[in-house]
Amino acid sequence: MSDGTDASTIVVIPAFNEEETLPDVLKQLATVRPDLAIVVVDDGSVDRTAAVVRAEGVPCVPLPFNLGIGGALRAGYRFAADNGYKRAVQFDADGQHRADQIHVLLEALDNGADMAVGSRFAAGGYSVGKGRGAAMRLLRVGVRRLTGQQFSDTSSGFRAVQGPLLGVFATDYPVEYMDSVETLVSACRAGYRVTEVPTLMEERAGGVPSQRPFRLAYHYARLLVALLGSPRRAIPTNR
Repeated sequence: MSDGTDASTIVVIPAFNEEETLPDVLKQLATVRPDLAIVVVDDGSVDRTAAVVRAEGVPCVPLPFNLGIGGALRAGYRFAADNGYKRAVQFDADGQHRADQIHVLLEALDNGADMAVGSRFAAGGYSVGKGRGAAMRLLRVGVRRLTGQQFSDTSSGFRAVQGPLLGVFATDYPVEYMDSVETLVSACRAGYRVTEVPTLMEERAGGVPSQRPFRLAYHYARLLVALLGSPRRAIPTNR
């Protein structure tokens, strides 16, 4: 008789100096999705992030120094693959992602997607500043040109992957800045089925954003030029 636990799926949370928001994030997951396993990757935090995670009884993968979001996610996917999980959900530690929306991503996987991307804009009720919005529009154009697919939220970190693509991310997840866009493009170009679904999200609940608006716009522009101006290394198909 089933105990209601989804033994095939794990929630991967990269965290850098998120002691303020993590307790509520972990409690929300435990309340809304007690069926899912969780792992937090402490990306070289200098605050009490790791202690908070362990106090909640959640597995923690400590990195010796800050690798950035890409390196932390690769470590999380490696943990998932090494421990036999078939599906993984990327979930932010800053309170933006909602546990009650995870089912939307998993349903997309059930329907055959290799990767499901949650779009905060497709669901409505979420807005960004003018500068960031303009940079995101440019990225959408670039991604459409490179993949032939239309995505409304190319930089969303609320995602779920399954099967061979999880194994690929465990070894080949890009560690450069804006990993979310690169993995989106690479997965599409490698022939994986990538689906975007509308998901509700919140504003950041605490902590410090990884980039200030002007610097973020710069990185968006730089990434767009790199994606459009030169061929990127394709991730393995691993099918």
